[in-house]
Amino acid sequence: MTIQQAGAARRAKLHAGEWWRGAVIYQIYPRSFQDSNADGVGDLLGIVERLPYVASLGVDAVWISPFFTSPMKDFGYDVADYRDVDPLFGTLADFDAVISTAHALGLRVLIDLVLSHSSDQHPWFVESRSSRDNPKANWYVWADAKPDGTPPNNWLSIFGGSAWQWDTSRCQYYLHNFLESQPDLNFHEPLVQEALLDTARFWLDRGVDGFRLDTVNFYFHDKELRDNPPLPPELRNDFTAPAVNPYNWQDHVHDKTQPENLVFLARFRELIDRYNAATVGEVGESQRGLEVMGEYTGGGDKVNMCYAFEFLASEPLTAEWVGGVLADVAEKVPDGWACWAFSNHDVTRHITRWHLSPGAVRAHATLLLCLRGSVCLYQGEELGLPEAELAFEDLRDPYGIRFWPEYKGRDGCRTPMVWRADQVNAGFSTGVPWLPIPPAHVHHAVESEEHAPEALIHHYRRAIAFRHAHPAIMRGTLESLGVSGHVLHFERVVPGETLFCGFNLSEEPAELRLPEGGRWHTVGSELNSAGPGSDGVVHLGPWQVCLAVRR
Repeated sequence: MTIQQAGAARRAKLHAGEWWRGAVIYQIYPRSFQDSNADGVGDLLGIVERLPYVASLGVDAVWISPFFTSPMKDFGYDVADYRDVDPLFGTLADFDAVISTAHALGLRVLIDLVLSHSSDQHPWFVESRSSRDNPKANWYVWADAKPDGTPPNNWLSIFGGSAWQWDTSRCQYYLHNFLESQPDLNFHEPLVQEALLDTARFWLDRGVDGFRLDTVNFYFHDKELRDNPPLPPELRNDFTAPAVNPYNWQDHVHDKTQPENLVFLARFRELIDRYNAATVGEVGESQRGLEVMGEYTGGGDKVNMCYAFEFLASEPLTAEWVGGVLADVAEKVPDGWACWAFSNHDVTRHITRWHLSPGAVRAHATLLLCLRGSVCLYQGEELGLPEAELAFEDLRDPYGIRFWPEYKGRDGCRTPMVWRADQVNAGFSTGVPWLPIPPAHVHHAVESEEHAPEALIHHYRRAIAFRHAHPAIMRGTLESLGVSGHVLHFERVVPGETLFCGFNLSEEPAELRLPEGGRWHTVGSELNSAGPGSDGVVHLGPWQVCLAVRR
């Protein structure tokens, strides 16, 4: 299928029901994608320029990280106006151009909605902090100090320290689960819910096809402000925060993931369904991520899909680990829908995080695109970009600056895309980039890889095309899950198609026997798929896969 034919097929599906189920979504971090005006920062018109490239990968949709008006303390995740574009990124007219260009190419557009908190420069918060009796006094989470002047409870911020900040105007504390400049909205206030639903409606009317809901389980807090209990050391992990952050020392049962959230998400889904749009929820939950995914996506009346942090953590993807996660998903998300990702703008790029060889990178890409659920790819992942090593003086991320050098923050995965090795700043900008472009990235530039038949970008294209060619992978069940040594295997099943998927997740050769019953026809030769020998045994080389259809 040519790129033009693939685009036509995607355009035909733009109005199809449940278009999101099995979709491949490409995440764009606007600051680092393409600069159109030489100020060193990527922008919306830069996205317009590069959307044909995104479409050429064969993906179904793009997810664009925040571009709203913001003081940029957290680079757009601190919103000062939910209904306008920050001048750094362009104008509303530029955003309209993104929508029209994407739709012409057969791509849907999801945008990042940050509803749990705003910037402290948002007019809502400016009014809220002005007094205890103004019309928006209850729009944020305010609480009196304890008798000794200390914060209301022991809740911690993901960015380190107490989650409470003293405000001298009201002589009260306000809650901030992230930076001090990101006060939490009070979802217990009905007017806040209405304002945020109106915000979603504004962008849906403008043509967006859905939302990535940032920190979707942080919307509500415990009204009684009860202390979180401690978490035993053996249960701590780095799914939500780096290991050096004491945030991991608490069991966060009161500051997030409250039952009231399910009611609000049902209201949000009702709105979304009117537009045939979709939502991807980010579940920031270390202990109960998959349970929350099941609660938030089950029943068909809340979030369409969620991603948890299991495959964004530092834990390497051994067959045993992946098999355990998939078994947990089958148990805890029986009627919901996952959206899997290995990399994004918040974590070390997975090629570096898991120390992957070229063969391992390809096997991981094939695995990701064979999983049950939808898939998010992060810009540059298809090029094999490693994590950038930056000097402390180059850091822009407040998270990394706070915990340096044990945790270097998120700048290493946010450096600009590389487009042409023969152009200044690899084609990203003719100005000084907001983050430096590592020399090691330049030889991965898109133009170079396009002309290299063995480059990783072509493997991603083939894996995405393979996914779209098989209904069992797009929407089927995952059955017969098993682990044999270093080999993970399962079947993807829809009426009329059963596809066997086996993955040798190691540097050692391995053997695998296809299931009995029926004849198996090897497919996916373009993905280095191995077939059985005369004895029925599949001999897998290091990081090799086996893909076969039952006849």
